[in-house]
Formats: sequence, C-alpha cells, structure tokens
Amino acid sequence: MKTVYRTTGTCSTVIELELCGGVVKNVSFRGGCNGNLQGIGRLVEGLPAGEVIRRLDGVRCGNKSTSCPDQLCRAVEQALREQPSGE
Repeated sequence: MKTVYRTTGTCSTVIELELCGGVVKNVSFRGGCNGNLQGIGRLVEGLPAGEVIRRLDGVRCGNKSTSCPDQLCRAVEQALREQPSGE
C-alpha cells in the first residue's frame, strides 16, 4: 500500500513509501538533500516498519525539532495507521 506524507519543518516536502507486510519499500523524497535522502531511503528499504521507527524517531537537524529521517518515521507511522487490518 502506497503512502504519501506531507512533511513539516524540513527541506523535503513529501515522502512516498509503500508498506508490504509491515516492511518498508520504495521510499522517495521530494525536495531536500537529494543524495542524503536517496541514501536514507536505500538504508531503510526492506526493514520492518517498527525498526525504521526505532532507529529514526527523534533525529534532529541542527536547531530544528525534526529532520527528514524523523519525518520518515512519521510517514511510516502514518502508513501503519492506514494499513488495512490483517496485513
């Protein structure tokens, strides 16, 4: 199932991802630092959603209260909420 998440407080503006059986797939960012965000997307590819959340929750960028990795965590949480029961 594809999720589109609109970020807040970061240079990236949108995160798109898929959850398949609780596993994160096909992560892409719009905006932000292209190379770094491609790298983050590749690093979390194939990880269970809970592990992505555990690793990225609360990561900050400079003086900001959030970051692109933290917003990815929020996107994964949203995807979990939207996932039909039984998946």
